[in-house]
Amino acid sequence: MQTLNDILVLIDSYIGSAGWFPYALLGTGLFFTLYLGFPQIRYFGHALRIVTGKYDKDGDQGDATHFQALATALSGTVGTGNIGGVALAIHLGGPGALFWMLITAFLGMTTKFVEVTLSHKYREKDETGRIAGGPMYYMKNAEFKMFGKKFHLGWLGGIFAFATILSSFGTGNLPQINQIASSIFASFGLAQWITGAVLAVILALVILGGIKRIVQVTEKLVPGMAIIYFLGALAVIFTNYENIIPSFISIFEDVLTGSAAAGGFLGANFAFAFNRGVNRGLFSNEAGQGSAPIAHAAAKAHEPVSEGMVAILEPFIDTIIICTLTGLVLLSSGAWKDKIHNQFEYTELDILTSRFDETKPEDRKKLYDYLVNDKKMTKYTGDLEIKEGEIISDVTLVHSRSFADNVEVLGANGNPYTGTLHVKDGDVIDPDRSIAFWGESLVHSAPLTAEAFRRSFLGKYGEYIVTFGLLLFAFSTAISWSYYGDRATTFLFGSEYIVFYRILYIVGFFLASFADTTIIWTLSGITIALMTLPNLLGILLLSKEMKTTVKEYWEDFKAGFPDDRNSKRKN
Repeated sequence: MQTLNDILVLIDSYIGSAGWFPYALLGTGLFFTLYLGFPQIRYFGHALRIVTGKYDKDGDQGDATHFQALATALSGTVGTGNIGGVALAIHLGGPGALFWMLITAFLGMTTKFVEVTLSHKYREKDETGRIAGGPMYYMKNAEFKMFGKKFHLGWLGGIFAFATILSSFGTGNLPQINQIASSIFASFGLAQWITGAVLAVILALVILGGIKRIVQVTEKLVPGMAIIYFLGALAVIFTNYENIIPSFISIFEDVLTGSAAAGGFLGANFAFAFNRGVNRGLFSNEAGQGSAPIAHAAAKAHEPVSEGMVAILEPFIDTIIICTLTGLVLLSSGAWKDKIHNQFEYTELDILTSRFDETKPEDRKKLYDYLVNDKKMTKYTGDLEIKEGEIISDVTLVHSRSFADNVEVLGANGNPYTGTLHVKDGDVIDPDRSIAFWGESLVHSAPLTAEAFRRSFLGKYGEYIVTFGLLLFAFSTAISWSYYGDRATTFLFGSEYIVFYRILYIVGFFLASFADTTIIWTLSGITIALMTLPNLLGILLLSKEMKTTVKEYWEDFKAGFPDDRNSKRKN
């Protein structure tokens, strides 16, 4: 598993985690924000009126209302990114990473406006009569001019559709159930595979009913789960009210320099905080990834721009509101920088030669350079001697990017272990994972958010809010992403292959419930990037058409959409 994770990390280093990727994502959003005149601000009020159905017309084609499409798209984005993703971003990049998540969301409001509008404009009906849309359809049907010639992007649509199928597992499936199962195990001790099996059956019952059943479920889940999580987060923040202003300050004060060391957190430079903040911001709101346009394609609308405006609301709700709340919970509670007793994951465990002292600035600096600046550190190779759970060998354990304290090694029976374990290049060689390492270290993802929620007058009940909130958030995300993969499968292979995709999706959902968390997150980053890049290229090539489409929308809006001129334009 460690070898597999190392391979995935290497692949991710060239795409999603590469230095150029955040600039490509933010650059596209910034370009359209300026090119279209800040539509996320100018059209925000109009978007609210559209989603209430104020401008709906009888006979509008589609399978869902504006609100149902928004709820389905939100259920695809409001998931582990809001609970676990924010915690991971702050764990890696410090408070400054949250700032870059918010910038990603602000610019992403425009990116979503563009991608949803173009997707809705070129949607089709499949052979079964269902609406089919998404970036692959505008890539297939739209034309753009270059050097005086017309070009189609059909080949890019095929790449995007294939990446969507991969990302339906890497974004909407595997990390969602993995976080659900891990959180339930931490709260109630229920084995991960049991949680996976039960939810896999429920998932099958929902997604086999198609888009109509999916929107019926998501329109009820999304508002309810958002309210519960919102109230729980406020409870934590106001319990730690004296830290509210310092928390806000910490988000902005180290934006350009990176975050300083605090507690067990060793610090992060600007590049690290920027990259992780943008990366996790994309995972949270998916602006530019091209997923939401697939959900919005099903909406009943006579003008594509109107549905694009509805999409403006998604990053605002998902990231600017919900992720900011989660960030304030983590920062005001102080949980993000405190070491917590937990079971160590093998893929996040490094065993270094000789003993380092965390109280010595020079030793903390060496580990900082290793974790943040990628400087080499001598890793231990040899036999690790353990007596009654205590490590006798002269080594230092690093877990979850922090010095590990009060480490205890337990055997398969749960009792203190005595014996030797072979270590190679800092990794424990234990294929069966029968030996467990417990101790105090930083934690991240959902366990970190759960710890923060406990630090309020809610106590243990705060953890339950995270557990059940994550259950609802993540499960609804898995439901929505099954539909995205469904549409991509139809585009590439035809609707007769949907059933095979759904079976694989359900099986993968179950298996990921007890897979390694670190590998799941690394795979997620890769699939997100593979889906995002062709979509960004596509909308940039169609920028002129987008501007013309928006201009025509306002002309028709003022004229009351006479004779449904938009449909005539498309034909």
